Amino acid sequence: MALAVNVMDPKSLIEAFGLIGVLVIIFAETGLLVGFFLPGDTLLVTAGIYTAAGTTLAHPLPLPVLMIGAPVAAVAGAQVGHFLGARYGRKLFERPQSRIFRQEHVDKAEHYFNKFGPAKAVVLARFVPVVRTFLNPLAGMLEMSAIRFFVWNVVGAVLWTEAIISLGRFLGDRVKGIDKYVLPVVALAVLVSVVPVLREVFRGRRQDSYKPPKTQQPTGRHRR
Repeated sequence: MALAVNVMDPKSLIEAFGLIGVLVIIFAETGLLVGFFLPGDTLLVTAGIYTAAGTTLAHPLPLPVLMIGAPVAAVAGAQVGHFLGARYGRKLFERPQSRIFRQEHVDKAEHYFNKFGPAKAVVLARFVPVVRTFLNPLAGMLEMSAIRFFVWNVVGAVLWTEAIISLGRFLGDRVKGIDKYVLPVVALAVLVSVVPVLREVFRGRRQDSYKPPKTQQPTGRHRR
């Protein structure tokens, strides 16, 4: 069964590995650079759907355990990422360009960090795939203190996991047979979840593009 699992399909992952698989993947996706391609948002929405009764999953996932375990896994993973960044610095990101690892992923994470500031970036990055993987070690590399990072890491992890799991559970309870159409429903749910982040990004871009009107400088000439 493990050989037939599609690591990019959250439904396939949950059916194969259950709750433990969800927690391990959330840890890896938020804490290990090699896990940036794993499904985070889609996995949490799907897990939330599979906590509802009446789905095709043989044994529904336990909602209380998922609501506690997911943020813990997300916090732990991000702390590992921060530690690695603080320990190894810039050389952690200095690897040959490949089809999987691309330098623009790091550049995008650094852009968010500098644009919004450390605290806000750590929280907002939770809702941006790929960025949330690279921003955590980047925060360590840029010397964001472990205590300060931990505080905002907890805030971001709780908001991200609880909101998306709750959205999945809501859909699972309200829409019969929703698990038969998991991928399009999950895609829509993830899009809705990132709207606040996109709004924040566009607001920042407008502020950057705004140029105050130039004040007219005195010419030194006086009318008679």
